[in-house]
Amino acid sequence: MKKKQAQEQAKIEKKARSAVREEISGILLLALSVFLMVATLKYKGNPQDQEAIGIIGTYLIMGLEKATGAALPLVPVFLFLWAFHLLVAKRYWSLRMGGLALVSVLFLTFLSIARIPGGMDSLQAAAAGLGGGYLGGTVAYVLVHLLGRIGTYVVLVFGLTLGVIMAIDQPLTAVVTKSGSRVKKWLAALEPLLFYEAEDEVLAKEPAAAPIPVNKEDAAMPGPKDETEYREVAIRIAQPLSQQAFEKKADSRPEDSEYRRPPLELLSPVQAERGFNKNDIKESIKVLEDTFANFGIKVKVNQVSCGPAVTRYELQPAPGVKVSKIIGLADDLQLSLAAPGIRIEAPIPGKSAIGIEVPNERVTRVGLRNLLASPEFQGHESPLAVGLGEDISGNPVILDLAAMPHLLIAGSTGSGKSVCLNCIILSLLYGASPDELRLLLVDPKMVELTVYNGIPHLLAPVITDPKKASVGLRWMVTEMEQRYQKFSETGVRDIYRYNEVSGEQLPFIVIVIDELADLMTIAPVEVEDSICRLAQMARAAGIHLVVATQRPSVDVVTGIIKANIPSRIAFAVSSQSDSRTILDMAGAEKLLGRGDMLVYPVGAPKPFRVQGAFVSDTDIEAVVAFVRQQNLTTPIREEQDIGMDMVMGDVGYQDDLFWDAVKIFLQSQKVSVSLLQRKLRIGYARAARLVDMMEERGIISPPDVNKKRDILIDEEQFARLYSNDNMC
Repeated sequence: MKKKQAQEQAKIEKKARSAVREEISGILLLALSVFLMVATLKYKGNPQDQEAIGIIGTYLIMGLEKATGAALPLVPVFLFLWAFHLLVAKRYWSLRMGGLALVSVLFLTFLSIARIPGGMDSLQAAAAGLGGGYLGGTVAYVLVHLLGRIGTYVVLVFGLTLGVIMAIDQPLTAVVTKSGSRVKKWLAALEPLLFYEAEDEVLAKEPAAAPIPVNKEDAAMPGPKDETEYREVAIRIAQPLSQQAFEKKADSRPEDSEYRRPPLELLSPVQAERGFNKNDIKESIKVLEDTFANFGIKVKVNQVSCGPAVTRYELQPAPGVKVSKIIGLADDLQLSLAAPGIRIEAPIPGKSAIGIEVPNERVTRVGLRNLLASPEFQGHESPLAVGLGEDISGNPVILDLAAMPHLLIAGSTGSGKSVCLNCIILSLLYGASPDELRLLLVDPKMVELTVYNGIPHLLAPVITDPKKASVGLRWMVTEMEQRYQKFSETGVRDIYRYNEVSGEQLPFIVIVIDELADLMTIAPVEVEDSICRLAQMARAAGIHLVVATQRPSVDVVTGIIKANIPSRIAFAVSSQSDSRTILDMAGAEKLLGRGDMLVYPVGAPKPFRVQGAFVSDTDIEAVVAFVRQQNLTTPIREEQDIGMDMVMGDVGYQDDLFWDAVKIFLQSQKVSVSLLQRKLRIGYARAARLVDMMEERGIISPPDVNKKRDILIDEEQFARLYSNDNMC
């Protein structure tokens, strides 16, 4: 054992001494190359001139000139490369140095053949100081006598090719491929200089990505690793939207004669610089590519997009790599990046790439003021445009509620649903007057939407009783039916055409339900039926639903509701099953919370990620106070008045058709809302209100277990009640 240790120690000491000798040799060789370089420059061809380089330098240059001829200046270069190899590789000789020596000798041979005058052979030319000196002349003399001039040239060509391959220590195919890619990059870099006008137009539309060099060989390209190769990856850093650039457009929107839209100054500005360390991004790119390489998957990162909450790395896999293999490495990538959670989008819609979304260390807040001041919102033609937030590239996300046409929002508690609802409502207040838009707000939690009480956009005060909410939804169904009746009489198909051809301007109606689960607990059948009827038919009538819930289970978000509400927004949820309930696919369980959402509008191939806008309670109160203090009165039709009484439970209302309705029940001995609708040709809201009034006055009984009512008066009692009412 001791003998073996002694042998190993001796090997280590021998290796250390060898390294020292090689380093000393390299330094001496480097000094010699520098001396020869100076001597070559100072030597004037006169042996007597020894002042600059001395006797040794003079005769050394004279000897090398005889040996190498016209290639004398290349001798110091060769020695310098040899010295560098000794100092770096710690080896006296290698395949690279052998290739370099072979190229040098063949170059001298070529000079000895190509640069000799007629009538002289290579040795005679070498004696005269021509060609490649005695070294090149000797090799040329032997090759020409053995192979002839043509055969010598063939040997030189193949020998030079072999020497180049040995010197670069790489396959020739890899060298050609890399050279082609570098030429393409040079041409791409020259293109803006050659076609600067077209480039300026592109830059005016979209800011150019800032490339960053990555000291990493292209993992998708074949061939050995070249540590000196650099690749450029485009990094797009999303900057916050600037409200100063577009605030003037907010005042240029057509103003209503009475309603004054709230100024943007009521909302707090968000001043947040988004700084990203490009070295960290470069390191993450290297970690990603190395992780895939460890599992035998070749990928390359083409582009990096830095958004307010996450950074997306766009990967392009090598040909033949299955997407499922990349998706299966999600946990390994999360471990390698030390990230709290990652999401893989495979593939990115519209691109032949796969997106790896990694959370940022710090989430940058997105302000609603910036969204509403953006040209995308200010230039939107629809009064139902709503600002949601910024996408993964930092672009504002402005959606048209009229095109969606209904929206389902779901997510766990604290994920950002209520803030999103407030952003939607404030966007509507900034975009539409009460003549253009009316709101029906349902807030069973009684704390989120009650702040909007008193604004002129409301059809009724904010509904907080789930029982009254089901009545309010039935009211909206009746309103939808009445609108379609008007469309039929006018000969139009939708609200847009009706407002053009008729003298009456029907407003859009947006129904906002903050917690669907509470309504489904109290009256599941009535609520589901009303929501489904509205979702199926109300779009053309200008009535739109925004339904939110924090319990995305199948008993709340039923299959019928999902089938009729095509547009959805998913916030962070606790399980993959909840995500599938909302989006019909996984992904929401990977979200970060605090406004991080997946938006899936109707017609989109896949949901896309958005960082939701933030609006504070102070901002909401300021906007509501501004709208409320205008004291606008909006005309209310009779049907709306009756519906409002139904919702709010007003018992002091007396309908002109009340006694006619009582008489119909007495004659038929049947209590039915639909019977009144047919006989009196009225809507559901008015007929149901008549039935409630009869119950309040004791004419009919409350519904029993089977929802049947009995008539409590006869013909004589009816005559007496009718007479007393007329006398009053």
